[in-house]
Amino acid sequence: MHFVEVILPLSLAKTFTYSVSEMEFHYIKKGMRVAVPFGKSKIYTALVIEIHQNKPELYEAKEIHQILDERPIVTEIQIRHWQWIASYYMCAIGDVYRGAMPSALLLESETLISQKTDSFIDTSLLSDDEFLVYEALQQQNSLKVQDIIAILNKKNIFPVIQKLVDKNILVLQEEIQESYKPKLVRYVRLHPKYESNQGLSQLLETLKNANKQKEIVMRYFQLCATEKTQGEAKPITVKKLIEEANSSAAIVKALIEKEIFEDYFLQEDRVNFNGKIREDELRLSATQQTAFEEIKESFTYKEVCLLHGVTSSGKTEIYIKLIEEYLATGKQILYLLPEIALTTQLVGRLRAYFGNKVAVFHSKYNNNERIEVWNQVLQKSEKAQVVIGARSALFLPFHDLGFIIVDEEHEQTFKQVDPAPRYHARDAAIVLAHSHKAKVLLGSATPSIETYFNAKSDKFGLVEISKRFGNVMMPNIELVDLKDKYFRKKMTGHFSDVLVEEITNALSLGEQVILFQNRRGYSPIIECITCGHVPHCQQCDVSLTYHKNKNQLRCHYCGYSMAKPTHCHECSSVDLTTKGFGTEQIEQELISIFPNSKIGRMDQDTTRGKFGFEKIIDSFKNREIDILVGTQMLAKGLDFDNVSLVGIMNADNMLFHPDFRAFERSFQMMTQVAGRAGRSEKQGKVIIQTYNPNHNTIQQVTNNDYLGMYNEQLYDRQIYKYPPYFRIIKLTLKQRDFDKLKEGSMWLYQVMSQNLNMPVLGPEEPAISRIRNEYIRTIIIKIPQNVSIGNTKKTIQKMLNSFEAVAQYRAIKVMLNVDFY
Repeated sequence: MHFVEVILPLSLAKTFTYSVSEMEFHYIKKGMRVAVPFGKSKIYTALVIEIHQNKPELYEAKEIHQILDERPIVTEIQIRHWQWIASYYMCAIGDVYRGAMPSALLLESETLISQKTDSFIDTSLLSDDEFLVYEALQQQNSLKVQDIIAILNKKNIFPVIQKLVDKNILVLQEEIQESYKPKLVRYVRLHPKYESNQGLSQLLETLKNANKQKEIVMRYFQLCATEKTQGEAKPITVKKLIEEANSSAAIVKALIEKEIFEDYFLQEDRVNFNGKIREDELRLSATQQTAFEEIKESFTYKEVCLLHGVTSSGKTEIYIKLIEEYLATGKQILYLLPEIALTTQLVGRLRAYFGNKVAVFHSKYNNNERIEVWNQVLQKSEKAQVVIGARSALFLPFHDLGFIIVDEEHEQTFKQVDPAPRYHARDAAIVLAHSHKAKVLLGSATPSIETYFNAKSDKFGLVEISKRFGNVMMPNIELVDLKDKYFRKKMTGHFSDVLVEEITNALSLGEQVILFQNRRGYSPIIECITCGHVPHCQQCDVSLTYHKNKNQLRCHYCGYSMAKPTHCHECSSVDLTTKGFGTEQIEQELISIFPNSKIGRMDQDTTRGKFGFEKIIDSFKNREIDILVGTQMLAKGLDFDNVSLVGIMNADNMLFHPDFRAFERSFQMMTQVAGRAGRSEKQGKVIIQTYNPNHNTIQQVTNNDYLGMYNEQLYDRQIYKYPPYFRIIKLTLKQRDFDKLKEGSMWLYQVMSQNLNMPVLGPEEPAISRIRNEYIRTIIIKIPQNVSIGNTKKTIQKMLNSFEAVAQYRAIKVMLNVDFY
């Protein structure tokens, strides 16, 4: 009796046991993938996490279908880390497996439809659609679902298939397919028979009347000669030959058919870096050098160190120096960033120092590219010694991880929101580093309160830099009172006279400007002046955002959209007005105020493509854009040396969010945006437009008073029982039936408040209480520091199990968010 324990890529908390033959038992290793049957007819890619001889008691173990790997593609440390994530963040191990693996490695089966061979068919009894399917199967052995959709030209083809199955004509099979394909590049070389001098004269004779073919052959010889002068002969791609000869693929094809050329294929990586590595050594300033030494010293007795350096203090250079040291020991390095926008800028800087040793991993890469990086990390390839990526890079199969950098560690984008696993990349990175006995450096100009609290209470090391690199001055921050400016009629659209004047000055000196508005679209509300009606999303409880360039109203929660109405849907009045403003409206206003300036916009709408970020960042760096308007993407760590002015269009948007972190977030966001100004010799300027210039948080930003903000927030957090003094678990309940949800959430709340000896709040209706036609209720559990979080989670899980056992509540979805952000 031989068995393997596997994880399935489904939202299931359990592992499953499958039987294997003795030969397979000795061949299979932990971390290999196997194709297994599950349910009635599906086949899934499962991951082996254990090999044993214990027969399952509750069910008959099915046999595996096939082994998909020759060697493990997941390491044992990874499996342990995934199990920790599943238990800590209270989600199914299947969710972690599905979220961690590039989807091309999670092959799902494809249904193949073929005709039964031994049955007699009376075609006159078939409907038109059934006959078309039958006829297609006479031409080829089997069809896929997609093929039948194309043949019948309709989406719902399952009734037709079902009828044919019932009539005993068709049979369905599941087949599993590999979806990763290596990239093959087509090369060309001269046919061996023409390689001698005699062959060459014969070749010229053959081509004397075919001028275009002769031209391409002559170009081929020239390319060979130039490549040879630079060393050994390089193979020549068909693409390069066609470009150089200014010819076409048809002519190359004709030469191959005439047996003058031969073509062949070589496998190549999709992500390749070709560029020069800088020869000069990186020199740190005295302040940076001190910080560098302090970090190294802190690592001798602490696993984690926080580098708290003001914006533009040169943290990246310190990271590069530390990476150099760890590379020299042959270790792998992981560099986590909160935004893909940051990745694009940083990759250039790191590749200048480490060349081809830098690999990149994030969601803008396609499946094949991600698998190549996965394999490079797994095989400890030179090409992936330093991996830069967003939070998903945490799941790569590291063998010998030595050092993790979590840059801008305070960013909320490090926390995964949906789907599960809802992990926090910073915390998960610290646990991963512990498994590898690696060190973690957290870097930020505005650390999160929890991290700074850990550093102050001696759990983490702490190194601080209070000066900008090269003694550049911190930017001069000026507040503009919007109440006063509107009262005195000194506003042009959403721009105060002060901001317009400062932008004009900066542009006249050839400097660049960044404007920040943390809302995309043109305007969040369109309102009827006559009756006050506001168009809402049909599926969510939110107003639709107006996007002017597409002339449509969009819901930012479910994607529902409609054309911009010409009249009110309630009273048919044509008097419609917009309320509030987003990046698109700022861009429009800038075009009318500064018609001669080039204006760019960076938000989710303009960075959709794979190179969306790179195009905007490069054109801003190359000074093709004078004013860049953007959302929070702009706030994080980007480095532009010609920006002298930053404008925050409305600071109050962020301050009054119904969230205990609102003031902390506002401080971080404004300080980070302000930090984009004056990063070279000249002191930068920041204009903050606000209705509350005397608000504590805004004053703290103006005075760059991080400690003031930290102490004030810490005092509040202790009184109101929030992190870092309490751990928070948030339960979100969703259901389409409002009454059933209300009743179910009340039942769960009562059970929890009776059985947990700690604050339980709820069931609360959130600000947006319906998304995608599902009503929402939230319950918040606050766990004190002195209570075991593990035991509390077990108790919560038991309550959720009994909640699920109640028949009328089974349809309610419950989502858990541990360490809720």
